[in-house]
Amino acid sequence: PFDPIRNGVVTFFNESKGFGFIRDLETQESVFVHVNNVLEPIKDNNMVTFEVEMGPKGPSAFRVKLLK
Repeated sequence: PFDPIRNGVVTFFNESKGFGFIRDLETQESVFVHVNNVLEPIKDNNMVTFEVEMGPKGPSAFRVKLLK
């Protein structure tokens, strides 16, 4: 079965602009993340879990949480 929850590293996050990117550890893809889809504060180099949905401009991360 396909597990929708991915693991990744925040490669860039601009708090004032409210967006950034996460590198998926499995596919090495860079996935866009918007502050509205983050469940707790994140910053550069945090390890996170997230899910991916297709947004208007490509893959977008949602339900982003810090990896405990």
